[in-house]
Amino acid sequence: MSETALPQALLDWYDIHARDLPWRTSPADRRAGVAPDPYHVWLSEIMLQQTTVAAVKAYFLKFTNLWPCVTDLAAAPDDRVMGEWAGLGYYARARNLLKCARHVTDSLGGRFPDTREDLLTLPGVGPYTAAAVASIAFDRSETVVDGNVERVMARMFAVETPLPRAKPELTEKAASLTPLARPGDYAQAVMDLGATICTPKAPACGICPWMHACQGRKAGIHARLPAKEPKKAKPVRLGIAYVARREDGAWLLERRPDKGLLGGMLGWPGSDWGAEATEAPPLDADWRDPGVDVRHTFTHFHLKLALRVAVVDKTATPARGQFIDAATFRRSDLPTVMRKAYDLVAASLIET
Repeated sequence: MSETALPQALLDWYDIHARDLPWRTSPADRRAGVAPDPYHVWLSEIMLQQTTVAAVKAYFLKFTNLWPCVTDLAAAPDDRVMGEWAGLGYYARARNLLKCARHVTDSLGGRFPDTREDLLTLPGVGPYTAAAVASIAFDRSETVVDGNVERVMARMFAVETPLPRAKPELTEKAASLTPLARPGDYAQAVMDLGATICTPKAPACGICPWMHACQGRKAGIHARLPAKEPKKAKPVRLGIAYVARREDGAWLLERRPDKGLLGGMLGWPGSDWGAEATEAPPLDADWRDPGVDVRHTFTHFHLKLALRVAVVDKTATPARGQFIDAATFRRSDLPTVMRKAYDLVAASLIET
């Protein structure tokens, strides 16, 4: 099968087997003249960065129900958006989401640019997202390369150079196949192929539309591609989180700095995270050690948080953070690591 025939073979497969995703315009609808919603495409692509489709579906539906268009999202309070994002991780994405929505609303009349170059000028939009939105939302012939596409290309062309060094070569291979016709559907088709057939383990080669052209399969090396450089061991950082509840039910929380890990999110006051955990209580209290730790893994390190808990009276004045009334406090507003701390000790504090 020639390289010129490969895109059409994949599109024929996609027309039948495309995944049903809440942000996607189906091939049949596109043929009927239904254009993708750029807001939906952009929102899904931001959410999908380093996150699985399964995890994103519920968040996407929640966001589009609360904020049906980009101008609605732009008008939303920061705290509400960050709270609804909680649990999805990589919180810088949520901050950039708001920045981008407000820029599109205030400076572009609520309309997303339709070219990769112009999309790259938006806050939080990098080369991959710009190419994906241009291709999927506006049918521009752009090369869209995510992890699924890298795997498909490594196997199709038997690229044995390990990732991440292979990225430029895999992008070049992907670009050589990107068609001028239906590029948006094609981009999604390659991703679907990687997600459903050309999977990391036990690829279903027998039903792959590119089976006979796959050089990796012909060489018998497809199952071990793409090769990857050995991962470095993640360091462990230590810290202390202080969970305090006032006698009237209010919880002591502080907002983390806008820049940095969990930026702008509410959390329990605590120490810095480093090689050692140093006591740094936010107020004078009878702090006790509940004997449990929070374990959480971030992209570049493992975190072990010791906990300190206390019930304090109404006159308590914290040096950091502020008390949030029980009626206002929402566990769901906390990032995952802070929710883990709450789940471990909240019952004992409420019963106190």
